[in-house]
Amino acid sequence: MNSGRIDDAPRPSAIGGYENWPAYMHSRPRHRAESAPAQELADALGVPAVPEAPHAVLESAETHDGVTTSRVSWQLGFGPRTRAWFLRPAGVPGPLPGVLALHCHAGIKSGGAERLLPAVTVHGTAASGTAVPGMMSADTAAGSAHTEFQRRLYGGRPSAAWLASQGFAVLAHDTFSWGSRRFDLGTPPRRTSAIIEGRKALWREAGVVPSEAEQYDAAAAAHEDTVAKAAGLLGTSFAGMVAHDDLAALHVLAGLPGVDAGRLGTIGFSGGGGRSLMLAALSPLVRTCVVSCMMTTYRSLFPAYLDAHSWLLQTPGLSRLGEFPELAGRSTADRILVQYALSDELFPEDGMRDADAMLRAQLSSGRYTGSFWPGGHAFSTVMQDEAASFLAESLFGTPSDASALSQPRLSADDLAGSLSASLAGSLSASLAGSVFASGSGSLAASAASLSAGAAPVPSPPASQDG
Repeated sequence: MNSGRIDDAPRPSAIGGYENWPAYMHSRPRHRAESAPAQELADALGVPAVPEAPHAVLESAETHDGVTTSRVSWQLGFGPRTRAWFLRPAGVPGPLPGVLALHCHAGIKSGGAERLLPAVTVHGTAASGTAVPGMMSADTAAGSAHTEFQRRLYGGRPSAAWLASQGFAVLAHDTFSWGSRRFDLGTPPRRTSAIIEGRKALWREAGVVPSEAEQYDAAAAAHEDTVAKAAGLLGTSFAGMVAHDDLAALHVLAGLPGVDAGRLGTIGFSGGGGRSLMLAALSPLVRTCVVSCMMTTYRSLFPAYLDAHSWLLQTPGLSRLGEFPELAGRSTADRILVQYALSDELFPEDGMRDADAMLRAQLSSGRYTGSFWPGGHAFSTVMQDEAASFLAESLFGTPSDASALSQPRLSADDLAGSLSASLAGSLSASLAGSVFASGSGSLAASAASLSAGAAPVPSPPASQDG
C-alpha cells in the first residue's frame, strides 16, 4: 500500500542529462600530459582523456560589425552536445592566431559562452535591448539581461567578438555544466529541490517573479555540490571535468580552418581566468595565457573568503601540489599575463600581492607580466585592451611551419560561403603532437601605452568566481 510519503516516490536523477557520465569515466583513461609536472596536475584534478578529434560541425554563419560568427557544435561522448561560436575578422585570410575565450562562472549556468558575444548574435536584439523586427518580447528581455550582465562584468563589451575584431580567430564554448552542457534540473534531486523551494518562498515574499533562467540558476547553484560529489566518486573533480571540456575545445580550435595551430592562446576572466591557467598548465598547445581577476594564494582564502568561491577553485587535495600561483610553473607557455583588481570583492589584496610575488620569483624574466588595476571584480575595457595587446605581442608574427602544412588558407568569407552551401558540413579537429614555437612579432600597440591610472571600474555585487 502506498503510504503517500515522499520516500515512496521514485527518486529523481541527481545527474539529469548526464546519466551516461559514469560509463564514460569508466571507459576513459586519464589525460596523458607531455611533461611530468603537467601530468601531476592532470592526476590531481582527475582529468579524463579527451577524444583526439572531436567532430566539430559548423552549423551557420553571419557577419556583424566586421566579424563573421559561425555556430559550432560537437559531441564529447557523454552529456549534452557542446555549443560554441567561432569568430573571425570578416574577409581576412588566414592562418590567424587562435584564442580560446573562456567564460566566467558568475553563478549563472543557464548560459555559458554567449555572455562573450553581442546580444544581437544570441538573442536578436541590439546592445540597447531593442528588439530586431520579428523577435518576441522574451528575446527582448533576455537581450536586456545579456547587455546588463556585460555592462556589469565586461565593461559593456562583448569580449570574444571584440577580440576577433582585433585580428584573432576566437572560439568560445560552453563548458561542462554551463549553457548547452548544463544539467537537466527540470525535476531536481531532492536536496536541490528543498533548497530551491526555500528560494521560491523568499521570491514570493518579496513579490518577485523570477524568469526561467533565474530559477534554473538558483537550482544550479545548489546542485554544484552534488556534481562535485559525483565527480569525486567517479575519480575526477568538478574542475577536472571542466578542464576536460576545455581541452576538447582547444583541440577543436587547433583544427578549424584558417587557424594557426602553432599560435594559440587562452583568455578568461574570473572563473574563466582559472580555466585559462589550468589549460596552459595541461597542454603545450597554449603558447600564451591571460588570467584576469583570478589569482591569489590558497592560504589567503582562510578564514573569510572561502565561501566566495566555487568548486572550480577549491579542488580537494590540489593544494598538495603547491600554492595556486605555483601551478603556472607547470606550464610551457611562452608568456603569461595576470591582471589583478585592487578592490576585488573575491580576493584579499595581500593574497593577490603574495601571488604576484610568487609568480615573479618562479617564472623567468619576460615570461610573466602582472598588472594591478583600480576597481572591483570586473574585466574592464582597459583591461581587455591590455590583454589583447599582450596576446598580439605574443602570437602575431610568421605563421608556424606546422600550421602552414596542415591548415587550409581560408578567409572568413570562404568559410561563410562553404556554410551556405552545406550548413551541415563538418570539420574534424586534429590534435597537434608537438610543442610549437610562437611568433615574436607585434601587430598591436604596446600595453605600456595603457594608462595605469585608469578610472575605477564600478564594483559589481560579489559572485562565485565571477
